[in-house]
Amino acid sequence: QVRLDESGGGLVQAGGSLRLSCAASGRTFSGYAMGWFRQAPGKEREFIAAIGWSSGSTYYSDSVKGRFTISRRNALNTVYLQMNSLKPEDTALYYCAAKRAAIQAMGVPSSVDYWGQGTQVTVSS
Repeated sequence: QVRLDESGGGLVQAGGSLRLSCAASGRTFSGYAMGWFRQAPGKEREFIAAIGWSSGSTYYSDSVKGRFTISRRNALNTVYLQMNSLKPEDTALYYCAAKRAAIQAMGVPSSVDYWGQGTQVTVSS
């Protein structure tokens, strides 16, 4: 059974930083893109970033490029999202995701193969 377990969310002031972790288990993820999405109340789920499990190549949405960094440690089966210069509009439930595809194909929520349960990030002004 595939599991994606997120952690690291919390409350932070604007301008601060958080690092989210996603522990993946239940299968080998070679050939997969791993990514992060977020969903704010009343809004659609939004793609943020993706990384190739094998290649390490990365892909970001324009809304977070330059502020967020996605990385992975294959030996720990863990993907990270380092979030800097946080803004109140970054407040959302953040989800880890996995898709057997190239990273550029990660951007559509309906095509994701596996989801985590989400971790809340709240940025106060």
